[in-house]
Amino acid sequence: MRDRVVATLFFVALVAPPVAADDTALHFVRNGAAVRTVDLAALKAGCAVQTVTIDDPYYRRRKSFLACPLADVLRLGFGQPAAALAGESFVLRARDGYAKPASGTQLTAPGGYLAFADAERARGDDPGWEPIDRKQVDPGPFYMVWALPEQTDPEQYPWPYQLTTIEIAALDTLYPHVVPSGAAADSPARAGYDIFRAQCIACHAINREGGTVGPELNVPQSIAEYRPVDQIKAYIRNPAVFRYTSMPAHPDLTDRQLDDLVAYFTAMKTLKHDPGHAP
Repeated sequence: MRDRVVATLFFVALVAPPVAADDTALHFVRNGAAVRTVDLAALKAGCAVQTVTIDDPYYRRRKSFLACPLADVLRLGFGQPAAALAGESFVLRARDGYAKPASGTQLTAPGGYLAFADAERARGDDPGWEPIDRKQVDPGPFYMVWALPEQTDPEQYPWPYQLTTIEIAALDTLYPHVVPSGAAADSPARAGYDIFRAQCIACHAINREGGTVGPELNVPQSIAEYRPVDQIKAYIRNPAVFRYTSMPAHPDLTDRQLDDLVAYFTAMKTLKHDPGHAP
C-alpha cells in the first residue's frame, strides 16, 4: 500500500532512529544503534560499480542505472559478508517516511543493486535523476533495484527509492504496538496482521508505528471506527475508484483476506497506543 502522499511525520526514537544531517549518505543501523554512515565516495570506492539495465516497475520501462551490488553495500555498512546477514530482518527507510520490511534472504539474493545515479542522464548534460512514480519525485539519494525477471514486482521485492537508511531489526521488536496481542494464532485478526505486515506497514502506521507516507490507521480513531466495512475493503482493492493516489490496487487479495484485514483493524481499535497524544 505504497501511497507516497506527503504526510505528517510521526517519528519517535523506537519507530525511526535519527540519522545524520547528510541525507546524501547511506546510514546503517542495528537495533536502534547507528553502525556506520557511508557517503557516496566511500560507497563507490568499496563496491564493484556497474551499469545495470532493468525492467523498472515505477518508470514502467527499461531503465539504466549506475549501481553497486547490494551484497557489497551490506558488507560495507555492517562489516559482515552478505551471507552472514541472510537470517536477519531488515527495515528500509526512505526520506519520505516509507519504511519497508525486508528479509535478509531477499536482500542477500542475487540480482539486488543499490542505484546511485541515472545512467541515461549521467551521459548527458543533466546528471540528475529522472523523476519517478506518479508524484514525479527525485528518487535519490539511493534507489534499490532488482535485475532478475522474477524480482520486478514491488509487492514481492523491496524497491524503495529515496533510500537513506538500512536497518537490522525484528519487526515485532521495532513495532511492538502493531501486534494484535490476545488474538489467537489461527484467528482472522492474526491472519490480517500478517497481510498488514507484508503489504501495508511500509506506508501506514498502526499506533504511530510503521510507515508515515499514508494515513495512520488506528489513532486517534481506527479506520474501522469511521469507515464502513464494505468501503474499507473496496478501497483496499481499488483505491483509484475513490481518489487519485499512488496507492496501488490489490486485486490479488481474496475476499477472505480482505475480511482478515478488517478483523485486524477491528482488533487493534481496542489496543490503542498513542504516546504523542497530549490529553
